[in-house]
Amino acid sequence: MGFTRSDWRLIIITVAVAAAAGVAHYAKLGGDVAPFVVAAIALALLASLVGRSVEALGDRLGAGATGVVQSALGNLPELFVVLFALRDKLYGVATATIVGSILANVLLVLGLAFLFGGIKHGRQKFGSDAARTLSMLLALSVAALLVPSLTAALGSHATRAALHERNLSIVVSILLLCLFVASLPSSIKRQKSAEKPEPSSAAAPSDGAGEKHHSWPLGVALGMLAITGLGAAFVSDWFVAALQPAISSLGISEAFAGLVIVAIAGNAVENVVGIQLALKNQSDYALSVILQSPLQISLVVAPALVLLSPIVGASFTLVLSPLLIAVLIMAVVITVLVVLDGESNWLEGATLIVLYGIIATAFWWG
Repeated sequence: MGFTRSDWRLIIITVAVAAAAGVAHYAKLGGDVAPFVVAAIALALLASLVGRSVEALGDRLGAGATGVVQSALGNLPELFVVLFALRDKLYGVATATIVGSILANVLLVLGLAFLFGGIKHGRQKFGSDAARTLSMLLALSVAALLVPSLTAALGSHATRAALHERNLSIVVSILLLCLFVASLPSSIKRQKSAEKPEPSSAAAPSDGAGEKHHSWPLGVALGMLAITGLGAAFVSDWFVAALQPAISSLGISEAFAGLVIVAIAGNAVENVVGIQLALKNQSDYALSVILQSPLQISLVVAPALVLLSPIVGASFTLVLSPLLIAVLIMAVVITVLVVLDGESNWLEGATLIVLYGIIATAFWWG
């Protein structure tokens, strides 16, 4: 079938943890916190398998298509989590998760990559042109994403504008998705010219240096993607069901749960891969992997949630709270400033991590 020992190990562990999450959900075992923790671990493992399936599918379709396939399918677990949160009327969790996914990548994961890469290799350099392109695309897409929020908060006819939040969010979402489609040819071209990561980076670590990566056959990759996608849907449902009791038991706010816990669990693959690449001194590709994720959140996931939310009986808009707007703008501006010089060091990474910690603490109480 093309599975390596590490693939089998990841599959077996994922099935076991997902089964435990299912038992905890249906049998009501473990109190308030344990089912939430087990479901979060299962979701992260499934996200890893989705990423491995996407990588294998991209390998079969060609190097240029890998990034496109990752962009389209790599965020499935997070998409399911937010949809189920909207179904349960956890709007604070949903909006905070979107912002938290962007913050986690541009501050926490980028900071960890700079920190560990800098400690191991000293000052690291990456292509300034690619960094400039990615960071400016991120800034522009987030700016477009914030237009409904700024219109509702700052418009001269704020009351009237509030009546059209949903319509404006739909228009912005459609335009952002059109922009994503229009960007696909250049994305494919950029992926073809970029250095491709080591194949094992998106999967579990190999058993040893002698174990080589083998690409899965196309049928196996498609089948695994379908199975893991379905599994992610079920586990996401259990995760959200356990979320509210865990929030009450731990005394944290919905905003913190979405901004930190859900966002990190849903982006586990990118979190690990970006740091691994920095440790291997593949700083160009590390930056690409880390910044592509928030770019796709703003171009694909958030707009898709606006358009899909009526399916679960919700009405999701792109209108955020003033504090979410402020921290999102601050994080993106700082990221642009940090990467434009084309080099990084451990101190920049430590500073980004500290900033993320401060922002997360600010949302602990709401």
